[in-house]
Amino acid sequence: MNRIARVPRKAQRGVILFVALIVLVAMTLTGIALIRSVDTNVLVAGNLAFRQGATAAADWGIESARVYLKTTVVANKAALDNDNPAAAYYSTWQSGLDLVGTTTTPFNWSGASQLVGTDSAGNEVRYVLHRMCEASGATTAAGANCVKASGSGGTTGADGSTKATVSYSTLALPSSTVVYYRVTVRVLGPRNTLSFVQAMLK
Repeated sequence: MNRIARVPRKAQRGVILFVALIVLVAMTLTGIALIRSVDTNVLVAGNLAFRQGATAAADWGIESARVYLKTTVVANKAALDNDNPAAAYYSTWQSGLDLVGTTTTPFNWSGASQLVGTDSAGNEVRYVLHRMCEASGATTAAGANCVKASGSGGTTGADGSTKATVSYSTLALPSSTVVYYRVTVRVLGPRNTLSFVQAMLK
């Protein structure tokens, strides 16, 4: 009878399994970090896109305010000397007004502004229009203190500028002026996107 000598096996210690588990945990953590990073980047990019969309929608409000001014000037320019809350028009600049909500008494955009509409992206556009005067009434009144710009400049630049012009026979500044109007537009968009845009019209 042939006898086969058997060599006793060494006890397995499981070192490879332990290393594999460590590598697996490290790979899992790396994957989770990568997913979170991608999600954050997508969220930031989405928010920037919504913000840009809201800012672009504000042009609609500015144009609507310009049309209101132009129509009123043609129909009855004197109507701009007094407030018209129904059209969100105010003949003074209302210096204490909080239009962007940084104080405890913010402006009531829901009730005191003009709703232009909601665009296809879901941006609600509203505006309020202020004449840049300290007091109501005619812009030529002594206490009106209106912010004005040159309307015409005679023989000077195309925009009525008298810069670098010397004139001894007439006034250095042109006599006719136009008043500035400030339009503030609020755009409330998706994901609570809120954008404010201001423009000066004359």
